[in-house]
Amino acid sequence: MSDALDDTRGQDFHALLRSLPVWDTELPHFDPATAPADPLPLFRQWLTEAAAAGSPEPHTMTLATADATGRPSVRTLMLHDADERGWHFATHRTSRKGRELAVRPEASLGFYWPAAGRQVRVQGTVTAMGAEESRADLAARSTGALAAALVGRQSEALPSYEELERASDAAWERARREPDAPVPSWTLYVLDAQEVEFFQGDARRRHVRLNYRRSPSAEGGWTTGLLWP
Repeated sequence: MSDALDDTRGQDFHALLRSLPVWDTELPHFDPATAPADPLPLFRQWLTEAAAAGSPEPHTMTLATADATGRPSVRTLMLHDADERGWHFATHRTSRKGRELAVRPEASLGFYWPAAGRQVRVQGTVTAMGAEESRADLAARSTGALAAALVGRQSEALPSYEELERASDAAWERARREPDAPVPSWTLYVLDAQEVEFFQGDARRRHVRLNYRRSPSAEGGWTTGLLWP
């Protein structure tokens, strides 16, 4: 009986997946011939357009890292900035991603804005910024972000949810009382992109994929090319 129920649930789930709409709206046109020589302006434009179109949290991204053995891990977090130095994000250096970046300072980022059928993939080397810049990053965020940082112990085993509640309440009180409270483990990271791909979906599956690669020359410019979808 249990096996039959599992089969039915599996069939229902499969049917649900097949029924879900994909890009049931008019998608924007992207002409790669009009793309700038550098990927940063195009990335900023696409994120700005996603925000204007009402995409929820368009600055969220997936971050993929790997440990010393090459075993990957992925999670979702916020982009803090994107400038000439690279793509900025922050975390505790004692967290899983912080530990992995310490031994293997390379990562990939993924952005997805379904309302526009757009994705951006960024790959490169990651550098941990110094204490002063990391403190400034945290100071610019909300009280809630400071409270979460003060709780700390990210990725460690949690004995009970009640323990988290107690630690969170205490952290919120301190964050309100000390808006500049230090969090020594909080670290700002900057990913220096070596490759950036822009993906524009097409309803007929003739997707446009524009790939930027950092030139190995001393000038460090970019070369571009199209990829098959």
